[in-house]
Amino acid sequence: MLDNTEIIKFYRERIPSFACKPGCHDCCGPVTASSEEVSRLPVKTEAEHESALAEYSCPYLGENGCEVYGERPLICRLFATTPRLPCPNGSKPVVMIDEQVEQGIHRFLAATRQVLL
Repeated sequence: MLDNTEIIKFYRERIPSFACKPGCHDCCGPVTASSEEVSRLPVKTEAEHESALAEYSCPYLGENGCEVYGERPLICRLFATTPRLPCPNGSKPVVMIDEQVEQGIHRFLAATRQVLL
């Protein structure tokens, strides 16, 4: 049986990639992520979290985009790869995520402790 770190790696490898519209951060709003994913991110202060939440943003969104792009949570990686989380600018991968993989990600997220970013 896989541990949560291995499960996250498994799903990350199965989420298709694509190029976002340069400068767009429309999907970088407040999200929840598993505590395992959050533990890999740099610690932000309560004030940074509150400021981001007040602006309906993410505390890891910097002037040049996502500051934790390589470690971004599964939910962030899912945006625009499924019709259920479309990009408001129409960006998407050539091949959308496999529906079973998407369902597995949602089951994983529902079964793990979630932390608001």
